Amino acid sequence: MLMAHPAVLEDLIAQYEALILLGAEESTPEARQRLADISYTLCVATGTRDVDMALIAARHRLSGARPEDDSLLQTTVTPESSPTLQAPITPESSPTLQTSSALQPSVPTEQVSAV
Repeated sequence: MLMAHPAVLEDLIAQYEALILLGAEESTPEARQRLADISYTLCVATGTRDVDMALIAARHRLSGARPEDDSLLQTTVTPESSPTLQAPITPESSPTLQTSSALQPSVPTEQVSAV
């Protein structure tokens, strides 16, 4: 896959962010088209199909990104937006976490720390 030059990615990110800040999504047809063009170019330049993923990939490829950068793994999730965060999963509430007593280690409970 061809890789876009970091300077091109920086310029595309700057243009995209400027258009978003100026409210291009709800502006003139020309501004909306320019935003669509920049979004498409970002996707093509990063090999993605979604503008949010394209922005993450572009930022990850810039010179300031570290190889161990975990920004691709971080998301903003609130308990309200995720049904899995609303109630904690316990062995009693999840059949996949239930195990037979024969498979459980014989460790005294006072030595097991909570996660």
